[in-house]
Amino acid sequence: MKMKVLKLFKTLHRTRQSVFQNDHRALEAARQSINEEFKKNKIECSSTKISELLKFGTDVEILLRTSVVQGIHKDSNTLVLQARRDLLLDNIPFCDAPEKQTQS
Repeated sequence: MKMKVLKLFKTLHRTRQSVFQNDHRALEAARQSINEEFKKNKIECSSTKISELLKFGTDVEILLRTSVVQGIHKDSNTLVLQARRDLLLDNIPFCDAPEKQTQS
């Protein structure tokens, strides 16, 4: 169980570095949040609770990796979005209006 926790800790920090690349404020805030959560639950002994926390941490890592887009201000009216490879894998086209269902 200890190895899974350490692996998740490292994975979250790697993901943080990738998602918030070149954004020092976001990198530091994410680093502090990750470290605080792990420290807060450091003394947890229940394997059920640890499994729940591991699942939550894994879900957070997936959400960061697949949903967060970094935006860079070029000037007062321009924001450039930097899409990473992980964001482009499961791209589902947007549909403005739902398709009409035919009645049987």
